[in-house]
Amino acid sequence: MKMKIEKSFKTLDFPKVINQLSKHAVSELGKEKIHALSPSSDYIEVKDKQEETEDGVRILRMKGGIPLSPFIDIRPHLKRANIGAALNGKEVAQIGKVIKSVREIDQFFVKLKEDEIELKQLYIISDQFVALRPLERAIFTVVDEGGYVLDDASTALRGIRTGIKQTESRVRQKLESIVRGSQAKFLTDAIITMRNDRYVIPVKQENRTTFGGVVHDQSSTGQTLFIEPQSVVDLNNRLKQYQSEERSEIERILAEVTNVIMPHTAEIDQNMTVLVLLDFINAKAKYAQEIKGIKPLISENNAVSFMRARHPLLEESEVVANDIILGEEYQTMIITGPNTGGKTVALKTLGLLQLMAQSGLQIPVAEQSVMGIFSSVFADIGDEQSIEQSLSTFSSHMTNIVEILNKIDDQSLVLLDELGAGTDPQEGAALAIALLDAIAAKGSYALITSHYPELKAYGYNRPQTINASMEFDVETLSPTYKLLIGIPGRSNAFEIAKRLGLNDMVIESARQLMSGESQSVDEMIQDLENKRKQASQETVKVREELQNAQALHRELKNAFKEYEAEKEQLKKKAEKEANQIIEKAQKDTEKIIEDLRARQLQGAQGSAVKEHEFIEAQTRLSNLKLEEESLKKNKILQKQKRKKELKPGDFVQVESLGQKGTIVEKSGNKQWVVQMGMLKMKLNESDLTPAQQEKEPSYNRTSLKSTSMGSVSTEIDLRGERVEAALNQLDQYIDQAILSNYPQVTVIHGMGTGAVRKAVQDYLKKHPQVKSYNDAPANQGGNGATIVLFK
Repeated sequence: MKMKIEKSFKTLDFPKVINQLSKHAVSELGKEKIHALSPSSDYIEVKDKQEETEDGVRILRMKGGIPLSPFIDIRPHLKRANIGAALNGKEVAQIGKVIKSVREIDQFFVKLKEDEIELKQLYIISDQFVALRPLERAIFTVVDEGGYVLDDASTALRGIRTGIKQTESRVRQKLESIVRGSQAKFLTDAIITMRNDRYVIPVKQENRTTFGGVVHDQSSTGQTLFIEPQSVVDLNNRLKQYQSEERSEIERILAEVTNVIMPHTAEIDQNMTVLVLLDFINAKAKYAQEIKGIKPLISENNAVSFMRARHPLLEESEVVANDIILGEEYQTMIITGPNTGGKTVALKTLGLLQLMAQSGLQIPVAEQSVMGIFSSVFADIGDEQSIEQSLSTFSSHMTNIVEILNKIDDQSLVLLDELGAGTDPQEGAALAIALLDAIAAKGSYALITSHYPELKAYGYNRPQTINASMEFDVETLSPTYKLLIGIPGRSNAFEIAKRLGLNDMVIESARQLMSGESQSVDEMIQDLENKRKQASQETVKVREELQNAQALHRELKNAFKEYEAEKEQLKKKAEKEANQIIEKAQKDTEKIIEDLRARQLQGAQGSAVKEHEFIEAQTRLSNLKLEEESLKKNKILQKQKRKKELKPGDFVQVESLGQKGTIVEKSGNKQWVVQMGMLKMKLNESDLTPAQQEKEPSYNRTSLKSTSMGSVSTEIDLRGERVEAALNQLDQYIDQAILSNYPQVTVIHGMGTGAVRKAVQDYLKKHPQVKSYNDAPANQGGNGATIVLFK
């Protein structure tokens, strides 16, 4: 429900805000929508409009705003297309540009969704766009963005324009031969020009018969004739014919394109509506940035709390921010005190910010400020004397107030400046009190300013009413423009007079002439001011501490976010490096297994695998395993272990081979001969680490052939295992089966959820030694087992 009180809008300078807002729109349609903007008294509508603006502000902050290019109103073109009129090239191009702009903005919102930027309203709005990419292509294959019909729009048009270029070239060649040749002396100037769309040359009057042809024009003096020589008449005629054919072909092409556009006019019109709305929202966001506005919270019971509120039409450096609170503990505020203290500005600030907020605009207040939802805002501010009706200032104000009293309800906000002014002070004060009672009886919310001291007592005694004043600095004899809620304004005349040098006796005499009641009220106000200043100082200190705490909290939140992001990046990097290591290890493992299998085949022909070859293969496999504990790589600890002097007979770990052995003897400087089973090797002392004595294993000369096929089962049962454990077991089992030279094996994984079966088959698919795999026959487990064939 829209609020329609144009007189109050003007009084509160709402039209000026609209004018500033409209400067940020890129289209005339956007400006029209802004000028039609008015406050709403519907909670849901206000909430949605505020969320639209907040979405626009978020996009402006993160992406620089919605990428809107200036566009014109193409709805008249659509109407003409609907009634069967052919559009011209410029109109077709303008429609094409709107369709293109819609596509680009739609893609922009798709990217915002991909970036997971949260918006409350604009995704819903952008989803109303209708994609018309084929129509866009159809338009721009016929015209360019300036509306020029392209040569490739049709084969016929290309041929006609080729003919025009060739004919023009021949005409110019013939005329060039005249203006550059011996006949140039008959011309007033050596140029070729156009008259009546035909090529002509300027010939002297006395030589008019030299070239023959047709005279098309003459100079103002009559000394020069613009003649189309007979030699080019036929060519010019042919050129005119081509140009006529070109116009006809262009008209045909554009009529054809118009027919293509016509079925989509409703969709294009809908896209225009959305485009204008986005222009409007983008303008609101830019204006919010300009005035440093924020999205206020919304109170459904009109508990207004504008903290550090500023008038948006005043420069930030020139205005004092004030806290304006109304509607929760009190519905009426009476601001008293002298003129030029800022009372009227405070009054206008409340009214204007409320109108702006109910229009969906952000307002220049502190975070967590709260707006109300009023059914109407009435204002009687300043000297609105009507010269035409010859009314006095008092009469003019009374006329407005009477009209206001007839319209207000319990959801109205009433703003009255200098209530009761312009008449006898005693009568004016009584009238002001009576009007306030009438407004309170209607249940309306009111903020008024007044000079009358009688209203101070009214504000103190009446329920849901509070006094306020604008602070005045007696030291500097100037107002501070600070609104003091709860403290009525007091006279500073004696203090000012004293500072300006008035005799103390005169001042004291004046004090005695004042009533005792007035003096006690002033003393009470002074005491209240002193207490307020003390409380204000404490509030400032607490606010600073709160701001510091909030800043620290924000920094910690940002640091935590950065930490989480860095942790995720490191995790991904580690996973990538781990995958690379695993991949390399798998390749190395496959190579070692291939070597062993080759040696195994040789062993079958009588050449057994030597002991040292077997140890070396084991060592190479061991070295592929990454150390799990960083202490194993700690060179300082290893050095500590080697501090004990080695001697023959010591049991040691050979680090490079991953094997243990016994020192036989010393060989050279820091070199030792080590016995590892049947193998003796000369090794550097740095490669040896003292180890615990173990029972020496007995090594037998054997070949891999001695590993009987019966020592490794031809099947493995993975039922009941988790996927990761199952794959680890399968990996080890496949390696053993390959070393055992099995042609095929059976992997029993069961059916269950199918997760283990899928993981097993994915593993087999990638294994380089697996030739093929299939589900087992029905009598051997069916889908619950997989038969694996090796290469």
